[in-house]
Formats: sequence, C-alpha cells, structure tokens
Amino acid sequence: MIHKITIDLAIENLEDRGVTIEDIMDLVYDLQKPYVPDLKKETCRNHVMKVLAKREVQNALLTGIELDRLAEKKQLSSPLQEIIASDEGLYGIDEIIALSIVNVYGSIGLTNFGYVDKLKPGIIGKLNEHEDIGNACHTFLDDIVGAIAAAASSRLAHSEEGAGVRD
Repeated sequence: MIHKITIDLAIENLEDRGVTIEDIMDLVYDLQKPYVPDLKKETCRNHVMKVLAKREVQNALLTGIELDRLAEKKQLSSPLQEIIASDEGLYGIDEIIALSIVNVYGSIGLTNFGYVDKLKPGIIGKLNEHEDIGNACHTFLDDIVGAIAAAASSRLAHSEEGAGVRD
C-alpha cells in the first residue's frame, strides 16, 4: 500500500510542533536580504512552499518529528532514548536527516545550513532551547527547520541574479 504524504500533512506536523511557515519564511528572508535588496517576504514564502512540496523533504520532516515525539514519550530503546532526549552533541544523525533536505539544492544550501545551525536564529533557537515551545524534544526538528530554510534560500539564490551565501 502506498501512503499519501502531502505538503498539507508536512505543514500540519510543523504547526503541531510550534513552527509556522512564517517562521521559516523569516529565516529565508534574513539569509537572502543582503543579496537581494528588493526581496519580498512573499517571495521567500513561495520558495519555502516549493521546498516543502518535495517528497524527500516531507519524508525527512515526518521521520524527524516522529523520532522527537517517540523520545518525548520515552518509547525509544536505551541508549537511543537518552541520546535523542538530551540532544547529545556527538549523535549527528539529526544533522544527517537535515542534510538530506539541503542536498536537494546544492552547495549554497549546505553553506546556509551550516550558518543557521551554528547561529540558531529565530525559531531554530527557540526549538533548540525549548523557549515558548514547552518541554518538547526538538532534537531533529530544529535541524530540519534550518535545512528547509537553507534549501529555500538556495532555491531563491539560484533564481535571483546576485543572490548568494554568506562568506
């Protein structure tokens, strides 16, 4: 049986976890504004939606969110339960899933992902620190949101002359 994954399901899962399209759109805007002076937020939204429309992105998003949910419910086996629940620094699988999103859009996406993963701006920082989100586990979600923003930024950069990445 083929299961239907849709952009609506992806957005619903993000919103259930406290992330809006506007949150991701704001990240894209901040990443690309220095390179596209007349950039409009609606343009950023369009690129975010195009990224979320990709099946690989939807699969990565749903997988990561489900692992976060299982960790919250303490339904993973040890030591994986403790590793994911504490967002252990050397785990790295959360970044690998996020990189599957970024890799769809090339090296600019990778550079932007590294930038947002290091600085943790906007909603990424809130997810990482659990600010205003409750005590939920976001080991995978913070990286996935960063990857979606990085991929949308890359997509935008490829469509705009003079757009790019940070040095």
